[in-house]
Amino acid sequence: MPFEVYGTTAVGNAVTSLTRGAKGIAGAGAVTPGVDDFASKLGNLVGNVEQASADANVAVTNMVEQNADVHEAMIALQRAEMTLQLTVQIRNKLVQAYQDIMRMPV
Repeated sequence: MPFEVYGTTAVGNAVTSLTRGAKGIAGAGAVTPGVDDFASKLGNLVGNVEQASADANVAVTNMVEQNADVHEAMIALQRAEMTLQLTVQIRNKLVQAYQDIMRMPV
């Protein structure tokens, strides 16, 4: 029976909406080739979070079924937690930058 360690769909939805917003902003003005690269990097970041979470789920399941060591499960859980924390901090910085830009006088 697999365990759900982290529900990262909320993070994925937030990053998806950020990248859609960035594409919309870029589409309103001049052509900016870096937006697709930025969106792909954010997508990769969310993919890494999803993969770390899946690895942690597998490690915990293996530990419960006594197919793996407790240490491996704890390392996988810590890796998933740190990856999620990094993603949340990046999201916070992106939101802060967006808010700073919106406060600028035109």
